[in-house]
Amino acid sequence: MTTTGRRRHTEPGAPSPGRASGSQLPTLDVVILRPGARLPERQSTLASGYDLHACLEGGPLRLRQSPSRVPTGLAVAAPLGVDVQVRPRSGLSLRGVMTTLGTLDADYRGELFVTMYCLPGSEGHVLKDGDRIAQLVVSRLEPVGWRVVPELDATARGAGGHGSTGR
Repeated sequence: MTTTGRRRHTEPGAPSPGRASGSQLPTLDVVILRPGARLPERQSTLASGYDLHACLEGGPLRLRQSPSRVPTGLAVAAPLGVDVQVRPRSGLSLRGVMTTLGTLDADYRGELFVTMYCLPGSEGHVLKDGDRIAQLVVSRLEPVGWRVVPELDATARGAGGHGSTGR
């Protein structure tokens, strides 16, 4: 692999960036920044998300309607060609505890935080150290080009959006 400026190029026959030698699975490098931080983990074999855990050194954190950044105690390097997204946990959403969708860019090297808040009407929610707060979903990222055209091809749906396909 060679480096040109800020881009990394793989030489023919060399393992792809972000892949363990001899492995087909992308590998994400993780730095544990604080004692008590936990690696993301799946809760079942077929789960698509890896649960993230709160890493709260100063005790419990009360979530309210204003967004709070919840630390995970982890820094994660997403390799080139891999998309890492922070997504809400459905069980928390059902209780009015919201997590904003986030993208972990391949060049970010700081601590992974999860932005969380409670819906109006909620009494709030108390997070404790080690609580599952969100999930990471990892997928392949396909680079694309953009082409300006005079109009888009026709489909049965057309320009209908926001509920146009029914309930």
